[in-house]
Amino acid sequence: MINIDAHNHVRGKSVYLDDIQEIQGTLFALPFYSPVAHAVLECVDTSKAAQMEGIEAVFLHGDIPGENQIGGIVPDEPLFAEKELHFRGQPIGLIVGKSEFLCRSAREKIALKFEELPIITDPREAAQKGQFIVPPRTFEIGSPDKVWSECAHVFKGRADVNGQEHLYIESQGAYAWPREDGCIYVASSTQGPTAVQRTVASVLGIPMHKVEVNVQRLGGGFGGKEDQATAWAVMVALAAFKLNKPVKFSMHRMDDMLMTGKRHPYSSDYKIGLSKDLKILAYEVAHYQNAGAAADLSPAVLERTLFHSTNAYFVPNVKATAFSCRTNLPPNTAFRGFGGPQGKFIMECAIAHAADKIGISADVIQRKNLLSEGDLMPYGQKMEGVLAGPTWEECEKLYGIQRMKEEVKSFNESNGRFKKGLAVQPICFGISFTNTMMNHARALVHVYHDGSVVVSTGAVEMGQGVNTKLLQVACDTFGIRAQRVKIESTNTLRIANTSPTAASAGADLNGKALQMACNCILDRLKKVAEESLGGTNIYIRNDRVISDGEETSMSWNDLVQMAFSKRVGLSEHAHYATPVIHFDKSKEKGHPFAYHVYGTAVICVTVDCLKGIYKFDSVKLVHDCGISMNIPVDNGQIEGGLVQGMGWMTMEELLYDKKGRLMSNALSTYKVPDIYSVPEDIAISHFKSEGHELAIKKSKAVGEPPLMYGLGAYFAIRNAIKAFNPRAHLAFDAPYTPEKVLMDLCKKTVSTSVHQMQSEDAGLS
Repeated sequence: MINIDAHNHVRGKSVYLDDIQEIQGTLFALPFYSPVAHAVLECVDTSKAAQMEGIEAVFLHGDIPGENQIGGIVPDEPLFAEKELHFRGQPIGLIVGKSEFLCRSAREKIALKFEELPIITDPREAAQKGQFIVPPRTFEIGSPDKVWSECAHVFKGRADVNGQEHLYIESQGAYAWPREDGCIYVASSTQGPTAVQRTVASVLGIPMHKVEVNVQRLGGGFGGKEDQATAWAVMVALAAFKLNKPVKFSMHRMDDMLMTGKRHPYSSDYKIGLSKDLKILAYEVAHYQNAGAAADLSPAVLERTLFHSTNAYFVPNVKATAFSCRTNLPPNTAFRGFGGPQGKFIMECAIAHAADKIGISADVIQRKNLLSEGDLMPYGQKMEGVLAGPTWEECEKLYGIQRMKEEVKSFNESNGRFKKGLAVQPICFGISFTNTMMNHARALVHVYHDGSVVVSTGAVEMGQGVNTKLLQVACDTFGIRAQRVKIESTNTLRIANTSPTAASAGADLNGKALQMACNCILDRLKKVAEESLGGTNIYIRNDRVISDGEETSMSWNDLVQMAFSKRVGLSEHAHYATPVIHFDKSKEKGHPFAYHVYGTAVICVTVDCLKGIYKFDSVKLVHDCGISMNIPVDNGQIEGGLVQGMGWMTMEELLYDKKGRLMSNALSTYKVPDIYSVPEDIAISHFKSEGHELAIKKSKAVGEPPLMYGLGAYFAIRNAIKAFNPRAHLAFDAPYTPEKVLMDLCKKTVSTSVHQMQSEDAGLS
């Protein structure tokens, strides 16, 4: 089954937030914000803006009827600033007018008076000053302090990894209008409809049942609309509630980049110890997370960093500590992988460091330490169904890792200007929300008496294909054609108390709930068929009723009509909660994940050592999809995640100056992978496995894990640089932009090599 949105997407017929037909009299909103990163706010003069023709209102914190608070995990983030400004772009108020143009003109007339305060942009500086979002957390297993003396090799180092702009195609936005009895309707571009509903109710001072949030689809999310979509929805809801008129807000791209948080940058210290036979005996790491000015989802992101600090390796002695550091930047937030990629990157840096010092290839250490069945993770979960080794072996069998290494070596020996680099990247990623209470979902199914079916769940479609998989679940369970089933929008009055569509769990949670609802209705229908046909083994296939293995004259429509005439219930609301999982934060131990996803990728790059530019030749990977429900959809997620991860590791350089000003504030200064950046050859093989019972139809989650393959891009470039300049001391600092590559190529005494290289390639000029 192809992605069910494809037909409308390619014709421009799909409805996104800005495509919703505007109600007559719709007003437009625009927030105004802090121009400085840290200050005491002394005065806000909105008089000139408010007096402009066409401006309906300007709202400040004093106009909020309920709580001026949108913080979810920690209540530390006001909707509108009151006495202190904490980051550039922090909302101070909202302008509402008859057009966006008028609102932008009015924004220029607002006068702010403030006294600037010291600014912190570095997480290590924040840690030194005790500026933490929440207390630090530590995951520990074994006794690292007692093992260092037993290690044949011990290495210490530092690694830094920058943030990443979400750059969803559809920017943030919302559209709200009042309904009778003080109710409010909100169309929001959000991954978390219930979070929007709850926060709107709190800010307006009304109960949640008076707030209806509807999401048709998103033009991309990547985590950036899990929590950060809430503020804009609340603002338009506030304006619509106060003015009793419809209010719309669709964010300008540069405002979106300025005002919203990104993937968290991390700065980390590591220490790794290995035995003579290269087994990792001990690992210590301290992660300094740049949370920004408010908590947002940082505590949860930090937690997943700890969960994934050892990646796909078994380490018997681990101490991993993470600090969530408060800085004067926009609050950073969820991003595909949710802190896991940062934790994995630091571990891979430690392995690369050890390999350099010992004088071997990093993949030798990687292969020797892959997880095995029954290994215990630092968070206490005993590993089951481990495919770390098998996917590596399959990758070697299909693509010839050792042969590729020899080809790279041969190429480098015969080329001066160009050098190739190769890296192997194994992954292991846990599937579930690490907050156990969030692992639940509901589904509502109606079978109409004409045989058509409508499905509502809490899943939000944002391009990842979750609606396609949900459609497959309904069709497969009932045994009917796809044309009979409609997947409805995500709506808080149809499906209440939803968890956000995140953590790669959207299809699993909502799909399991949908399966339960369909099976309940199907059981009733089977009883009707049994009474009519006299058979005992009833099921439906291709819209026909099958009894005792024989196709009958009864169709799906006939059966539904018969059930309807007998007053049999044709609707069901089902609730699913993931079994088995649990986690005790007081002990930092438990069984937090339903299952794990594994895979291995081998990445090859060619670096132009004169210019510092590079080209990825190939990425060849073996990925654990379980029993894939939909190979095209899964491959789309694998390719998209891979390239997004590679972009983060190579070109997407997020830059703030010391004043907290975003320098990479447009697509001219913030580069993302385009068609020319994509590897020429992406080979994907699905590892044949039995899947997992807790994955929907044993088809494992595929949203986040593939992004981690992109980590290998960094180390492939690094290996190419080492081939050209083997004596260079290379810091671990991602992303590896061409500028950094060029500087690393020329570190230490390489002038002779550069001169020789230029002579060899003189003919090219």
